[in-house]
Amino acid sequence: METLCDRVLDVTDALAPSRCPREVLEQIAASGTSPGANTFEAAEAMGRADFLKTLAIAQQELSETRFWLRLVARRQRIPAERLGPLQAEADELRLNIGSIVARTRKPST
Repeated sequence: METLCDRVLDVTDALAPSRCPREVLEQIAASGTSPGANTFEAAEAMGRADFLKTLAIAQQELSETRFWLRLVARRQRIPAERLGPLQAEADELRLNIGSIVARTRKPST
């Protein structure tokens, strides 16, 4: 997850000299680093509810990150082939976290 966060920040660094609006850069940086912080926090959760809450936030933030990366690619600010692997990684992590959340929510038998 930390590698994804680093790579998202690399994207914002690459976009900074362009005419990309500052608000978009801030959104990409925030949504792209939040999953790392939330999964880190989930590892230290005080209970099941706290664990689920932080992972659910990470999952939502990964979805938002995918949106912003797709926007950047559509606007051709960075070549789509450079963003593709990062988008795929964000999607894979989102699915993995979603699976963990679903399994954790199931009642124990």
